[in-house]
Amino acid sequence: MSPAAPTWLGTPAPTPGAMADAARMDTVELLVRDLDGMTTFYREAVTLDVLDQAGPTTTLGRGGLPIMVLRHSPDLPGRNDRGAGLYHTAIVFQDETRLAASLASMAQRAAHLYEGSADHVVSEAFYFHDPEGNGLELYRDRPREQWSYGSDGSVRMGSLPLDPNAFLQRWHAPDRIAGDRVPSAAIGHVHLQVGDIPAARRFYVDALGFDVTFDMGSAMFLSAGGYHHHIGINTWQSAGAGPRAASLGLGDVRIALPSREDVDALGDRLRFAGVERRDDGAALRFTDPWGTAIVASPDAS
Repeated sequence: MSPAAPTWLGTPAPTPGAMADAARMDTVELLVRDLDGMTTFYREAVTLDVLDQAGPTTTLGRGGLPIMVLRHSPDLPGRNDRGAGLYHTAIVFQDETRLAASLASMAQRAAHLYEGSADHVVSEAFYFHDPEGNGLELYRDRPREQWSYGSDGSVRMGSLPLDPNAFLQRWHAPDRIAGDRVPSAAIGHVHLQVGDIPAARRFYVDALGFDVTFDMGSAMFLSAGGYHHHIGINTWQSAGAGPRAASLGLGDVRIALPSREDVDALGDRLRFAGVERRDDGAALRFTDPWGTAIVASPDAS
């Protein structure tokens, strides 16, 4: 059972999709070649805490809330940038000050991994890749009452310029968060590369029950409870990709559902859709059409 979501993630709104409105993204597992180096990166540059180290696995998070799981898998081949799998993991921070602290640390320790930034209207985001090439977004959300919606209920988003230096000048205040050990960061969303958007929609919307919040043809954003997106899918580099081969990079994507009953309901929808699944009583495990592993389990009460 996952630790409860921090309250600052926002109050879910009722939405038509079958996915539970209070669903949220849980940890992301990465299969890595250099466990020590990747642990150092996510701890010292991204500013996550090491929550647990056991054998070949390191779990990092913030304030006791797990965010990333790194699993040492040195015998696997390298990740395929043009195949199905991870586009980026997106870590959302509680506010501008905490985001700025992580951004300043990245600028100091990993500036060469910076890829860009954007004001998405609903959020402010900074993009990197980690030392093994996995995409990484660090962002903060604007309050939901500041979001606007289209006539079809879709969340209005954009991609406006965002100056990282100006952001740091305004918000970097390390004295305000000294000793911060509360759950002030979490997985906000996971963006996946897929081989085909219609097939991905049949799986993530029709079977899993996510709502479509934004559809741009070659990419689609999906959510529960009115969030701008919990899952992104695109074919920008992966159009026509087939099932994933075992490789470094994404291990699995985890979804926390409000209750065991919600997990059972998801299992029923997957069975109806003909999706193979395995439920060990603690979690429901299945894969998307490209072999990306997904784990659904009950959230903490």
